[in-house]
Amino acid sequence: MTGQNKLYPPIPAETERVGKIVLDAGYKVHTVFGPGLLESVYKTAMKHVLEKSGAMVETELKLPILFEGAKLESGLRLDMVIEKCVIAELKSVETMNPVYEAQLMTYLRLSGVRLGFLINFNVPHLKDGIKRMVV
Repeated sequence: MTGQNKLYPPIPAETERVGKIVLDAGYKVHTVFGPGLLESVYKTAMKHVLEKSGAMVETELKLPILFEGAKLESGLRLDMVIEKCVIAELKSVETMNPVYEAQLMTYLRLSGVRLGFLINFNVPHLKDGIKRMVV
């Protein structure tokens, strides 16, 4: 499920603006480093670029789950949450696995954040490694 779902209102302009900042940061990092590094390198560089642009960035944010009325520590960690309105899940893998998309969709639903990007830096052209997801 990607793109805009007709059951939900449009993504707010401010969230779209933050999304563009995230993508711009990803392109900047990929232009400098290219493919082939560890995810942690891309995450560190992305955080630097985003914070330099004035964005508030949280990394490795714990995401508890609600189960049977209880808030439980689940072990889920979001790679990056930018301005509390965009999730960026970063990868540096040879082949994308459909479970990564399912994870991001679950993170979006559980967190209440509506816009997310799955970004795989291990590609020659970053545009081929980006998946925009909306709930």
